[in-house]
Amino acid sequence: MEIPVRSRALATEAVHAGRDDLAGLGLHAPPIDLSTTYPSYDSRGEAARIDAFAETGADPDGPPVYGRLGNPTVARFETALTRLEGTDCAVAFASGMAALSAVLLVRASMGLRHVVAVRPLYGCSDHLLTAGLLGSEVTWTDPAGIEDALRPDTGLVMVESPANPTLAEVDLRAVAHACGSVPLLVDNTFATPVLQRPAEQGARLVLHSATKYLGGHGDVMAGVVACDEELAGRLRQIRFATGGVLHPLAGYLLLRGLSTLPVRVRAASATAAELAGRLAADPRVTRVHYPGIGGAMVAFEVAEDPHEVIAAVRLITPAVSLGSVDTLIQHPASISHRIVNEGDRRDAGVSDRLLRMSVGLEDVEDLWTDLDNALGGNPPRGAGNCATSHRTPAPAIRH
Repeated sequence: MEIPVRSRALATEAVHAGRDDLAGLGLHAPPIDLSTTYPSYDSRGEAARIDAFAETGADPDGPPVYGRLGNPTVARFETALTRLEGTDCAVAFASGMAALSAVLLVRASMGLRHVVAVRPLYGCSDHLLTAGLLGSEVTWTDPAGIEDALRPDTGLVMVESPANPTLAEVDLRAVAHACGSVPLLVDNTFATPVLQRPAEQGARLVLHSATKYLGGHGDVMAGVVACDEELAGRLRQIRFATGGVLHPLAGYLLLRGLSTLPVRVRAASATAAELAGRLAADPRVTRVHYPGIGGAMVAFEVAEDPHEVIAAVRLITPAVSLGSVDTLIQHPASISHRIVNEGDRRDAGVSDRLLRMSVGLEDVEDLWTDLDNALGGNPPRGAGNCATSHRTPAPAIRH
C-alpha cells in the first residue's frame, strides 16, 4: 500500500502516512472499506494464505479474505501510526483495553504470565493486572526496583509515562535497560509520538488508547500497539482468535485524526502549561502536577471539596476520558481510578482531592475564567486578567 519515501518530519508524516498511494488510485480522501468478507475464486490460494497467517501472523498477501483477518482502511491507520512511532508495525484493536489484553495473552501463551509494573497506570489497566483476569500475576514496584522484580517467567514490564492521572514520569531509557531481555511496554497515550517516541528509548511495545489524542474528537473508541514484526504477528493472531477488531469507520476517523495530531497537541500543550502556572500560583490549589515533557494534561489538588469544582464548571465538560478538542475534567478517585484499591490508589499519589484536566483548544482566558469561577472563594489578586500574571517558576509545579 505504501510508496517508500525518504525520512520526513513528523508533521508531514501525520498528514501523508497511510495515504501515499492515493494519487495513484485517483483519490484524494482515503476510502472506507466496510466489507466483512471478500469474493475469491482461488480457494487453494486462500488456503495457503490462511496457513501462512496461522504460522506467523503476518498480514496475508493479496486481496483481503475476511474482516477479522484484516481491513484495508484499518491497515492505513496502522501504517500511519507505525511511521509516527518509528516501529516496524502497529496492530489496531477495538479499544485500548482490548489492545492491552492482547499483549498479556500473547505473553501468557508463551508461559510468561508474570508482569512487572509501575504505578500509577490507568485504573482499568491496574485492575486488569491486579485481578489476574487473564491469568497474569503482577509485581508492583518503583522504577528503581524493576531489575530486582524480574523472574524467569516475567513476560512484560509495563509503565505509563506521563502516568494517568498524576502525570508522573519515568526515565524510559533507564527502565528499558533495567528490563534486560524482557519486553518493555510503554503506555504513550498522554504524550503521543508528538512529545515522545518510546521505541527510540528502548521500548519494544508502545500502547495507545487511540480513543484519546490519536482520534482527538471524542467520537471513536480504539486501541493500538506499535511494535516489531514478531510481536505484531502474534498480536494479529490473538486479534483474529478473540475478535477484538477495529471497525473500518473507526480506522478512517483515526487516520483523519492523525493528520492534525501535531497541531492539536502543541496548541493544547501551550494552553495547559499556562493554566498549570496559574493554578500553581492560586491559594485555592495545594499542588499542581504537570510533566516536564509538557503535554495537554494537567492534574491539580484543591484545598476544598473537588466535587464542588466538578459541579461548578460550565465551559469545561465534566466527563471521563481525555484528548478531545474540548476541555474535560474529572475526579480520578471517583471515576477513572475508582476500581483501584483505595490504599494502592493513595500510595500511587492519587489523592481524594486530585482533579485531572484534559486541556482542549479553547481560548486560555475563557478556560481560566471557568476554572476561577468553579474554584470559588477568593482568587488571588489579578487572577485571570493577564496571561503573564500567573506564570510560576518550574519548581512550584510538581514534575
